[in-house]
Amino acid sequence: MTGRGLVELDAVLAIARRGSFRAAALDLEMSTTALSNAVGKLERQLGVRLFNRTTRSVSLTDVGRNFVGQVGPALQDIRDAMDTARSQQKTASGTLRINAFATAAREILSPLILKFLRLYPQVHIDLVTEGRLVDVVAEGFDFGVRTRDLVPSDMIAVPIGPGQRNVVVGSPVYFQKHGKPLVPPDLLHHACLRIRLPNGAPYRWHFEKDGQSVQIDVAGPITLDEASLSRIAVLEAVGIGYVMESDVRDDLNSGRLEIVLEDWTPQFAPLAFYYPGRRHPSAAFKAFVDLAREFSNESSRA
Repeated sequence: MTGRGLVELDAVLAIARRGSFRAAALDLEMSTTALSNAVGKLERQLGVRLFNRTTRSVSLTDVGRNFVGQVGPALQDIRDAMDTARSQQKTASGTLRINAFATAAREILSPLILKFLRLYPQVHIDLVTEGRLVDVVAEGFDFGVRTRDLVPSDMIAVPIGPGQRNVVVGSPVYFQKHGKPLVPPDLLHHACLRIRLPNGAPYRWHFEKDGQSVQIDVAGPITLDEASLSRIAVLEAVGIGYVMESDVRDDLNSGRLEIVLEDWTPQFAPLAFYYPGRRHPSAAFKAFVDLAREFSNESSRA
C-alpha cells in the first residue's frame, strides 16, 4: 500500500504512464477528483505546471518530463527499501496486484486466488482483467497471467495447466437449421460472432492443419469484445462463435454447444503465471508464489 507521503508522486507517475487522469485514478484506487487535487497540490508546492491539460488529453510539460525522469528511479529506490522492510514480516499481509486476460482469470480464480485468500485472510488481491498485454512492472502489478509465449523473457514464469486452444462452437438449434461448416472457408456462408481486439481492430479467426494456416474474416450480426458475451449469443443460436475451449467446457459436456472444425484448431501454449525477480519479496508475495507453484504442479499432473 502506498504511504501517504508518496501519494502526490505516485499520482504524477501514474498519469504520465497512463496518459489519462481517469486510468491513473483507477490504478491508484482514487477518485479522479482526489487525483487531480494531489497533482494540483504538488504543482503549487513546486511552483510549476507538470502537465498540459485539455478537455480531451493530458501530457507532460518539459518540466514535468524532467521531473518524472528523476523522480521515477528515486521512487523505485524507496519502494525497494519498503520491500526490504516488508520481507521481514512473518505474517502475509498487504495488497497483491495481478493482471490477467479474462479467460485466464476465470481459470485461476477458484483454484488459486480464492484458495490463497482463505489461507491468508490478511492479504487483499487486486485482480485486473484486460485484453492488452501490459508491462506488469511499469504499471505497478506484482504478477501477470498470459499464455506462455507472451511472457517477457526477463520474467520468471510458472506454467499453469495443459495447452489451451480456441474452438468454433454453435448450438444444436443453429446447426439443425443451417448445417455445419466442414472447412474454414465454409464460415463465410454462416452467421458468425465477430471479435474485436483490445486495440479496436476486428479479429480474423485463425486455423491450422497439416502445416497449412488459414485466417478467415468472418461476417455476422454482431461484434463483441468479451468471451462471456460470445458464449451467451452462441447459446441463443445467434450464430457460430470462436472462443477459448475452457470458457465453454461445461456447455460442451452438457450438449448445449457443439464443436465444429475441431481438426483445424490445435492447441497453443499453456497459460503461465509470471513475475519479476525480487531481492526482498514480502511475506505475501512469497506465499503467493509458493501456492502458484503448488497449483502448477497439481495442474500438470491432472
